[in-house]
Amino acid sequence: MKIVFVGAVESSLGALVSICAAGHVPSLVVTIPPHLGSRHSDYVDLSPVARKYNVPVLFTEKTNSTETIDQIASFEPDLILVIGWSQICGPEFRAIPRLGCIGFHPSALPRLRGRGVIPWSILMQESSVGSSLFWLGEGADDGPIAAQARYAVDPETVTARELYDRALRAVSGLLPPLLTQIADGDIPAEPQTTAGVSLCARRRPEDGLIDWSRSAQEIHRLIRASGPPYPGAYSFGSDGQCIVMTAAKYTEPDGYYIGLPGQIQAIDDQAFTVACGDGRCLDILEWSGAEKPPALHSKLRNA
Repeated sequence: MKIVFVGAVESSLGALVSICAAGHVPSLVVTIPPHLGSRHSDYVDLSPVARKYNVPVLFTEKTNSTETIDQIASFEPDLILVIGWSQICGPEFRAIPRLGCIGFHPSALPRLRGRGVIPWSILMQESSVGSSLFWLGEGADDGPIAAQARYAVDPETVTARELYDRALRAVSGLLPPLLTQIADGDIPAEPQTTAGVSLCARRRPEDGLIDWSRSAQEIHRLIRASGPPYPGAYSFGSDGQCIVMTAAKYTEPDGYYIGLPGQIQAIDDQAFTVACGDGRCLDILEWSGAEKPPALHSKLRNA
């Protein structure tokens, strides 16, 4: 079975490694040029893995360009895998392979279709999440399911990194047996149910701006949702410097510090404590963007 693999991020790498190790080496790897890697906070160069297995690499900026479609079509693929790819695959692209195109989505479809799914899973306090391999169609993540995994998480502690890694392990585990199944002529395609459908809006880096008038729980959730491999939640010091915060915990004992929302209550080495809108505080454990913690009793602000 001839396979073309399309991807550009960490989950793409995990999937590519897993299928190659299982003997499903693609005929072609399609990815973005390295100079465009900054478009993705989780960008990974797939070229080293492709070279290891002697697979040619096609670098493209536009999935649906005539040149890209013609070059992929020249390989006469039976199946195209689109794993970790932010561009929409148009009808001409989807018509190339004999069997169709399979995409990956880090949710238990049909719930949480769309963009920014991992951050939204945390912000929506999802306790049951999943990962899906599905057949690409005209709509947003609405094609028949080829394989799916579901797993429970703690909505009060799970981070974007943990959910991302869990999704990576899921796609790496689901893909090899699915490809074997398809190669044997058994092609799973379970239509998605109409119950429980939801669609996530795209999230941008500016959505990580912290409003310190919100509760400590809401801010803690935003920091967990916006952290690696994403750009992070952020605020501004009194000197105007942007401080990106990627790990936090609730301050203990609760109620010890009294201050205004956004006010720095304590500094311990590189960690610092900030008051939130509900009177609780957060200890900011990991941060970047400034040379030193904000000054004691200064206030973090939104701009």
